[in-house]
Amino acid sequence: MLIAFALDAAVGWPSGLYKRIGHPVTWLGRLIGFGDHALNQEQSSNLARRSAGTCFALFIILLVASVTLDITRLLPKDFTGVILTGVLAWPLVATRSLHDHVAAVAKPLVAGDLAGARYAVSMIVGRNPDLLDRAGIARAAAESLAENTADGIVAPLFWGVLFGLPGIATYKAINTMDSMIGHRSPRHEAFGWAAARIDDLANLIPARLTGFLFALVSHNPATTVQIMLRDAHAHRSPNAGWPEAAFAGALGIRLSGPRVYDNRIANEPWLNGTAPDPQAEDLLRGLRLYQRAMIALAIILLGIILFVEAI
Repeated sequence: MLIAFALDAAVGWPSGLYKRIGHPVTWLGRLIGFGDHALNQEQSSNLARRSAGTCFALFIILLVASVTLDITRLLPKDFTGVILTGVLAWPLVATRSLHDHVAAVAKPLVAGDLAGARYAVSMIVGRNPDLLDRAGIARAAAESLAENTADGIVAPLFWGVLFGLPGIATYKAINTMDSMIGHRSPRHEAFGWAAARIDDLANLIPARLTGFLFALVSHNPATTVQIMLRDAHAHRSPNAGWPEAAFAGALGIRLSGPRVYDNRIANEPWLNGTAPDPQAEDLLRGLRLYQRAMIALAIILLGIILFVEAI
């Protein structure tokens, strides 16, 4: 997992490689999209759609776990196998792409290019960018950075540390299913029910670890932890509130709150609500906090290696 983490942080997933072979998440996405189209029939009852979605989610999980377990069995049982496992796990970590996507929002926002910042933030969040002012853009990008640190980095590495390539690949399949069919829309409320619940369970521990990781590298860890423990449960998600509340506490800003999705107002509670709205400079500070967290995460992974070797 340390090799995968280091490779992704260094080079990301090169565009040339993406053009040639795509990406494991896009491969999964095609399979999930096919299942959604074939099994999620609008004329079926909610019970039938929920049952079909549950069976499909379990099928995807078992398929990915079994294939990656077979691959693991074929790898050499020496350091060559360790390197190959790291290379295979490399595209399943999103360290560099997450940084680059948020930096793409921060750069035009600092320069006062509101149109450019709105376009960049539309690439990473689902809310209507045309309705976002400077603070709204910074808030959306900061929330995405905090939540996706858990979903895209800490959680896959956590399950990879526990179960190797099958762990990280199966988690990625679960998270991709949740992203595609786990949202509460008329089409996916029933069919994606199981995918969303399984994703909640898979992120239960990693989300909280991410919050404590942000607190660890903040300038005031005790205050950050206090705010996280106080506000995390206010979030609509059982998991996203932990990294977002910690991020808000570490930067001294407020996050979450009311937002617009598809011209529908979602009146979400604030996290660290007495703090001011984030501005462009706060987003830059957030990126620096993220960088420190990634360095700390690498040190933690190295520490696990040394501990295991010692015993």
